[in-house]
Amino acid sequence: MRPAPPHPYLDPRGPDGAPLEVVALAHRGFSYGRSNLENSLAAFGAAVDLGFRYVETDAHGTADGVAVALHDASLDRTTDATGRVAELPWSVVRHARIGGTEPVPRLDEVLGTWPDLRVNIDVKEDSGVGPTADAIERTGAHDRVCVTSFDVGRRRATLARLSRPVTTSAGRREVVGFLAGARLRADALARRALREVDALQVPVTEGRVRVVDAVSVAAAHRAGRQVHVWTINTPGEMGRLLDLGVDGIVTDRADLLRDVLVARGLWG
Repeated sequence: MRPAPPHPYLDPRGPDGAPLEVVALAHRGFSYGRSNLENSLAAFGAAVDLGFRYVETDAHGTADGVAVALHDASLDRTTDATGRVAELPWSVVRHARIGGTEPVPRLDEVLGTWPDLRVNIDVKEDSGVGPTADAIERTGAHDRVCVTSFDVGRRRATLARLSRPVTTSAGRREVVGFLAGARLRADALARRALREVDALQVPVTEGRVRVVDAVSVAAAHRAGRQVHVWTINTPGEMGRLLDLGVDGIVTDRADLLRDVLVARGLWG
């Protein structure tokens, strides 16, 4: 059973306001079969059109302090431009085109275009800390964002700049501490590792380490924390994780996840 949510972000609701069982997150929006338009407004819009209420994105800061929704530190892989975002002003980044067609969106555009959309934000580098916080403050999106980072210090620095609490997810160091407690059946240790966060957002495995299984899901729930798993793209694995009792799934295949949830009566 999903732990009681400490923030509105972790309390998914359908169009009729009824609670939903699963947090379904479209990873970088939905761009499957669409020329790799990840993290574009078009991709986020496609996820919304499918009925998704949650999307996942990444944040970097430009040289002049604008937060952009982009996974990589540079423009090279996903756009028709080159260069590190942190070393370029927004006046240059704004002309880059994802997949050759879509502009790189500002984070405040993503938050402002769909006022009810809940957005999971992974702050990728230190240059994104201030700009990400500024975008959240400017749009008043505190109740509908989850701020996370692999780096615990980066997450803390972002939170310190916010005027109101937001939902948070564990960094790598916290995940390691939690898993140690879970494997030792030491609930106090597992709970202490997650004391600063509201959710555990993790892959099924990390290297040779199994991160998500019945033991870790149960331990997270005893600690009052939700478990969201990334990045799951096959119906079989989606179903297996739902049977384990995970609270959320992050996917590139938003279409397939929706079908799985519809078939199980879990789509609102």
